[in-house]
Amino acid sequence: MQKKTEQYDVVIIGGGAAGLTAGIYCGRAKLKTLLIEKSLVGGLATYTNEIENYPGFPEGATGLGLMDLFHKQAKKFGVTFKLTDVRAVSLEGETKVVETFRNRYEAKAVIVASGGKPRLTGAKGEKEYLYDKGISFCATCDAAANTDKTVLVIGSGDAAIEEGIFLTKFAKKVIVSVMHDNGKMDCNEIAKAQALANPKMEFIWNTVVDSFEGEERLRTVVLKNVKTEEKIPVTVDSCFLFIGYVPNTEIFRDVLTMNRGGYLITNERMETNISGVFAVGDVRDKFLKQVATAVGDGAVAGYGVEKYIAECEIFEQQILNQGNPSLVFFYNAVDAGSRELLPKLEEFESNAPHIRVTRVDTYKSDGIAKKLKVDRTPCAVYLEEGKIAGVCEQEITVEALQRLCQEIF
Repeated sequence: MQKKTEQYDVVIIGGGAAGLTAGIYCGRAKLKTLLIEKSLVGGLATYTNEIENYPGFPEGATGLGLMDLFHKQAKKFGVTFKLTDVRAVSLEGETKVVETFRNRYEAKAVIVASGGKPRLTGAKGEKEYLYDKGISFCATCDAAANTDKTVLVIGSGDAAIEEGIFLTKFAKKVIVSVMHDNGKMDCNEIAKAQALANPKMEFIWNTVVDSFEGEERLRTVVLKNVKTEEKIPVTVDSCFLFIGYVPNTEIFRDVLTMNRGGYLITNERMETNISGVFAVGDVRDKFLKQVATAVGDGAVAGYGVEKYIAECEIFEQQILNQGNPSLVFFYNAVDAGSRELLPKLEEFESNAPHIRVTRVDTYKSDGIAKKLKVDRTPCAVYLEEGKIAGVCEQEITVEALQRLCQEIF
């Protein structure tokens, strides 16, 4: 089957809070934007019953309601949505390709916002009670909803124990299922000591989940002793799973740089190891995974994409200048020394009508500087036939610039 090809300025893979925010920024920048989401627009946040820590909503908001607002705002700015699964990507080169089952999308930039999924236990009945039916993965999101209730925490790593301690501020009892022997946990020693001393926490050692049971909502978690195989039914109001998180990065392996856990590595601008490819939200290696931080990621990437595309166009049309002579002067607008050289550049320009002169302020963005491997200012780069023919970094004078472009004079 021959795939239909469509062109966009930017393709966003994933429609959670980060992807939607990036879409809003790209749409407002008048970029032709496509957002691809394989399941539900809004991502994991849509399964959260109540979000009380997102700024601007003092009464709280449902995850579904908040993400619906994000969705409407992205559509308002012209973002196109496709509900399908990404099958393959080709991200090297100036034109990025994102393929689904039926279509091939070409773009100038790609934002990876594919998120991830909590690691599950695989126990019987688990899928019936995920998210709003009793099984949760975010204590920060759902703690208040469990005020004066009994909750079960699965896991003993840092996240499990620290989140379990946090839950004791709301729940009347926090039961922790630990697969190790009495007193042994996978968390740090400080968290371990705090948890063992917490009167609201109790531990069931040497256990894993055997099954989840209930009617419309979870009511019982049956644990199994890994040594005796004894079944231990535990009546709960909610169960929190903290046994790891799996990022959706399979199709990016051997393409984008990631850590051992599969999370994508970016810089503070959300840029990956490939120019023009950004990563945001839970798919990124980061300290805190929340809707608020996802929004920040999306805003940075959306702004970054706008700058990247604009700089690519300037580089292609103005810097390379169709192979004709081109002089690029890099300066920093907040540096007095750099600014003082601008009149000299004007004098040079008036005496060199055959050379296209471009001024680039690296204070605003250093994308073009990176393309020409310029890492300091002030600096002048002379190009002929689209290639660097000379560089001047020190004692930038009219005479020095003329010598740099001596073949023209």
